[in-house]
Amino acid sequence: MERKGIILAGGSGTRLHPLTIHISKQLLPIYDKPMIYYPLCTLMSIGLKDILIISTPQDINNYKNLLGNGNKWGIKISYEIQPKPEGLAQALLIGDDFINNHPSVLILGDNFFYGSGLEQILIKVNEIQEGAVVFAYSVKDPERYGVVDFDENNNALSIEEKPKQPKSNYAVTGLYFYDSNAPKYAKSLKPSKRGELEITDLNNCYINKGSLRVEKLDAGHAWFDMGTHDSLLDASVFVKSLEKRQGSKIACPEEIGFKKNFISAEQLKNIIDDFKGSSYGNYLKNIL
Repeated sequence: MERKGIILAGGSGTRLHPLTIHISKQLLPIYDKPMIYYPLCTLMSIGLKDILIISTPQDINNYKNLLGNGNKWGIKISYEIQPKPEGLAQALLIGDDFINNHPSVLILGDNFFYGSGLEQILIKVNEIQEGAVVFAYSVKDPERYGVVDFDENNNALSIEEKPKQPKSNYAVTGLYFYDSNAPKYAKSLKPSKRGELEITDLNNCYINKGSLRVEKLDAGHAWFDMGTHDSLLDASVFVKSLEKRQGSKIACPEEIGFKKNFISAEQLKNIIDDFKGSSYGNYLKNIL
């Protein structure tokens, strides 16, 4: 059954004030593109064409104005509002009708993944229909993250939020693949002490059933959680360096749509007309 994609682009972005007082964090630029393009392209790269954007009441129209219905890239984009930031797992409740008993993948709107062979890894994980998969990244300061412990077969044993004594150095990233049971499990969750439906509690539902696997990202992969001023700059410098060196674009939805046969050459030509006079438009001309 085809997987549905969800991008959670809510929150108030208080750590980025004053940048985010009047604009959603996920609309900020990461070098030459809006932040939201990066998780969107992660989903498109694995062939997902049905995607839900969840954001705040005050920001949702800005996403609609930027992304539209997705038709220009050969995909379908829907929108839902998160009235208040009440936990990452709330995305599965808000998106329940959209998911409609399909498997799903949730990606956080401020997470950026890049690396050799990453697309193939994601495509392979996307084929898994039962249970759930989280992506883990080795960090030097695991006590700042949700930390996953797992056995030699990559079966998750536990996930702890910001533990004082981490059981591993692997942080859980903002990319979660779920089977069709995720909304049902999310409905069973109780708010944490901070009043939120925690994604860790949802993942623990799968651990308790022995059905949460861990996909490790190695040193050849990059993961950015773009929630601070430093991480915004780091991600932008990373993208600039690679694009300048390689002569290619990272997170270019037009290119992905064309190469995945979501859109035709004629459709791409029409898009290029909208970017006349820009380096972005010149780049798109070269991929035809």
